[in-house]
Amino acid sequence: MATMTTAQQLQITAARVDPALLDLPWEVPLEEWPEDVLAALPRGISRHVVRFVKLSGRIIAVKEIGESVAHHEYDQLRALGRLDTPSVQPLAVITGRVAPDGEPLNSALVTEHLQYSLPYRALFSQYMRPETADRLIDALAVLLVRLHLTGFYWGDVSLSNTLFRRDAGAFAAYLVDAETGELHPQLTVGQRNYDLDLARTNIIGELMDLQAGEALDEDVDVIEVGNQIVERYESLWAELTREESFEAGDRWRVEARINRLNELGYDVGELSITTDIDGTTVSIQPKVVDAGHFHRQVMRLTGQDVQENQARRMLNDLDAYRAATDRQNEDLTLVAHDWLDEVFTPTVRAVPRDLRRKLEPAEIFHEVLEHRWFISEQQQRDVPLHEAIRSYTENVLRHRPDERAFLHHGGIADDPAID
Repeated sequence: MATMTTAQQLQITAARVDPALLDLPWEVPLEEWPEDVLAALPRGISRHVVRFVKLSGRIIAVKEIGESVAHHEYDQLRALGRLDTPSVQPLAVITGRVAPDGEPLNSALVTEHLQYSLPYRALFSQYMRPETADRLIDALAVLLVRLHLTGFYWGDVSLSNTLFRRDAGAFAAYLVDAETGELHPQLTVGQRNYDLDLARTNIIGELMDLQAGEALDEDVDVIEVGNQIVERYESLWAELTREESFEAGDRWRVEARINRLNELGYDVGELSITTDIDGTTVSIQPKVVDAGHFHRQVMRLTGQDVQENQARRMLNDLDAYRAATDRQNEDLTLVAHDWLDEVFTPTVRAVPRDLRRKLEPAEIFHEVLEHRWFISEQQQRDVPLHEAIRSYTENVLRHRPDERAFLHHGGIADDPAID
């Protein structure tokens, strides 16, 4: 970690310092920063002043906060990043800020903006569907379980402190505020229950606020939705951590347990298996679990960095391609390379360039396949892929809001991954 000190005693603490940070108006309170450095992206509710800022061809988030809290949050976010937990990436802590009149200003925490992510209020303002709440709760429950498995006590669980990205029709949740967070070797039941109860309380309040602003249907039972976070969390936690006993002759149940975890999007890194003294029964408990089973498979096979449900969709299509080309006995890595060149990339490139920025490539691919299935069912025939792409582009994607984190006139380059 490096610390740079300027002549004005401004200090920048970062693992890698971007010199462009020095060009930002740190002597000005954040809420007064000029429009020419700001990025007009949707912001969630925060107790602190937060602004999105253009920097070196990308977008960063800057939050004014006390010095000790800024350093604490920076350290917690770095620790979560090392544990590969879904959270925003910290870039720097800025301290020693002073206004021209000599008035000290609050420190600032700088994080990388998570592309294609939206705060929950922006999602409801776009879609206003009751089922959106259910999908957000599911995503938040998965995030909370992942955090607790790593030993992270959040202390301020809410929709407001979370960012959401589309994940093949569902949502993936990312922690965006770690001010009150603490990383422990292992959490107590009391710590987990406190986080869970706080999540339920905050979610109910946030959804009531949406109803008051007419962004959520008044018929939605917000108490029931709030209770859902508890139900989803507890069922997922139980599946991941409970012990299971069975007869020694039923060892196939070990594989069945692993398969159930994989279906929930978790990979089993290690199992703790014990037997009775007489060796007749076996107990199994996942010792190390982590999310991202399908994501890692796609990354290994294709190099594509996608969300978990998107990865599941891609692997399903890869399996279909493998069967259709009668290549079940060939090395999967070679088949995946050809599938990427012959199916995935051509599908995304068939979408007009000006519309590709609306969604991530993997989400476009998922939606094309969903649309193909829908119109095939509707027309009672097998619609060719090229026809499905054309229909999806004109009838769906062209009318979708742009969810890409970019500015039309801000000089932010398009993603070159698929051009």
